[in-house]
Amino acid sequence: MSRIGAKPVALPSGVSIDVREGAVRVKGPKGEITVTILPEVSVAVDGSKVKVTRKDDSNAARARHGLIRVLIANAVQGVSQGYEKKLEIIGVGFKAQIKGKTLVLNLGHSHPISLPIPDDIEMKQDEKNKNILIIRGISKQLVGQIAAEIRELRPPEPYKGKGVRYMDEQVRRKPGKAAASKTSA
Repeated sequence: MSRIGAKPVALPSGVSIDVREGAVRVKGPKGEITVTILPEVSVAVDGSKVKVTRKDDSNAARARHGLIRVLIANAVQGVSQGYEKKLEIIGVGFKAQIKGKTLVLNLGHSHPISLPIPDDIEMKQDEKNKNILIIRGISKQLVGQIAAEIRELRPPEPYKGKGVRYMDEQVRRKPGKAAASKTSA
C-alpha cells in the first residue's frame, strides 16, 4: 500500500472540491484548478477529507495512487495559500524589469531578453532589493516551470557566482586559475 496515497487530503475552510468522471475540480479563495484522474484510481470526498484509492493492485495503479493524491493536495494548497518562488539576480549590470505583462531581463547578453508573463502568474520585484524577483501563482507546476526557465537563461557560474539563482540555493564556488596554480606549485 502506498504510504502517500493512503493519507487523506484535508480540505481547509473555503475550499470546495467537485469530483466528476475523469477529473477533480478544486475551488478556493485564490482560484480554481482541475486535476485529471487516471483510470487506475478513484477519488471520494468524505466531509472535509478527500481519499484516493486504487482500483486494483497492478503496477500502474500502485504507481499512480500516490501521484494523484499529491496532485490533489498541491491543488488544494494552491487555491488556499498559493505557491511562491524567489529568484536572486547577481552580477554587475544584471537586472530585471516588469513592464506590463512582460519581464525584461538584462543578463549580460548582447540584447535584453523579453519573456511574456502568463495570466495565472503574478510576478513582482522586492521593494527593498530590486534584484529579487518574486513569482506567485496557484499552480505549483507552473510557478516552478517559470522560475526554472528564468534561471536557465543565466544559471549561476561557480567562479564569481554571477547569474540567476533561487533564494535558498547554495552555489559551490571554485578557485580561479590563479588560485589553483599557487596551490599546485
